[in-house]
Amino acid sequence: MILYMLCLYLFGMGLYCLLRKRNMIKMIMGIVIAQYAVNLFFVLNANDTTQGVYQTAVDPVPQVVVLTSIVVGLAMVLVLIALSLRIYEKYGTFDITKIRDLRQ
Repeated sequence: MILYMLCLYLFGMGLYCLLRKRNMIKMIMGIVIAQYAVNLFFVLNANDTTQGVYQTAVDPVPQVVVLTSIVVGLAMVLVLIALSLRIYEKYGTFDITKIRDLRQ
């Protein structure tokens, strides 16, 4: 049960970074933290303990979903970082409030 609470805490921390921080890099890090919390939750739910006390089976489907999620998440993070760098080249800042003020 404690592991599920840690997943929830990690997801909350990622969501907090995404919603409350104004630096684009910190927002990207919040997305990554939330994604890894969801991946950890899927891996924790992969255990099937219905076969007895000493025999446990692991469902491979959540593991495949997590592997796919890692690959897609990595591609998404790379695109977000590239987009952030282009915005930095244009506006000279990573702060989204200043970027909104500079927009014409």
